[in-house]
Amino acid sequence: MANNLISEQKGAEPKLPSGKGIRIDVVIPAIDKDLDTLPYVIDSVRKYVAHPIGRIYVVAPDSNRIKDVCMRKDCTFIHEARVLPIRKHHIVYHSKRWERSGWLYQQLLKLGSSSFVGQRYYLVMDADTILIRPHRFLANGKQTFYCRSWSQPEYFVTYRKLMGKRAARPRSFVTHYMMFDKTKLKTLKDNIENRHGKIWYKAIIGSINRTKQFGFSEYETYGNYVYSGGSNQVLLKSAQNKSLSNSPAKLSESNIKKLAQKYRSLSFHKRKGYVRGVENNEDGHL
Repeated sequence: MANNLISEQKGAEPKLPSGKGIRIDVVIPAIDKDLDTLPYVIDSVRKYVAHPIGRIYVVAPDSNRIKDVCMRKDCTFIHEARVLPIRKHHIVYHSKRWERSGWLYQQLLKLGSSSFVGQRYYLVMDADTILIRPHRFLANGKQTFYCRSWSQPEYFVTYRKLMGKRAARPRSFVTHYMMFDKTKLKTLKDNIENRHGKIWYKAIIGSINRTKQFGFSEYETYGNYVYSGGSNQVLLKSAQNKSLSNSPAKLSESNIKKLAQKYRSLSFHKRKGYVRGVENNEDGHL
């Protein structure tokens, strides 16, 4: 059955040669539209993340359906109001053709999740992306970032406004999941606050050109900040992500195995305009 393709298998976790003892938490921001993929995201994390996992948190609005998934999958539900003192309706980021307020709010929730996770390191997963091959994010004293070959130019305009310097831009860090180090993230937020004289999330909102549809990336910002602090402490790998238009429930076991020969993860986007197109390979290969 398709539902068993990426279900948790005890004892099947890949081994990590160095750093395997570092426990991490997992944060998955979600809304009701993610219910088709959310259970698969959770299962894929447990199967393919090569680190001991502390807790898996699902950050969402008050939704009984998402709470039910959390109960079934032994995850912790976090109401989004607990993460930040602002809500989606406090953000005005839209035009007559597009609406990005919720998109930006979710990015701020990812950065704000450092306030409640218990572990120093936490992996953020987009709720529409499943892993289909083993991933490790800390090994041999380096953090691994999974990257792609293209990005949105406006992300780097905002980065320069926030940080006062150009982004390093070795590759794009926007690949639907990323591990954050709370220590480094705090330093990034402190730098932003010191430079702009306001709390970090207000500085981010205030630095975006709101006439541009893609004005900020949490992954691009954090990834470039860490890389600029010491590229010798960072390992870059190709994300090899495949974007699909169907549902993970419709993929057979043979489909998954075939896709895993070429890709590390699958994204099931429902937001028009979020990616260049459906059924596309989002990044180049190393």
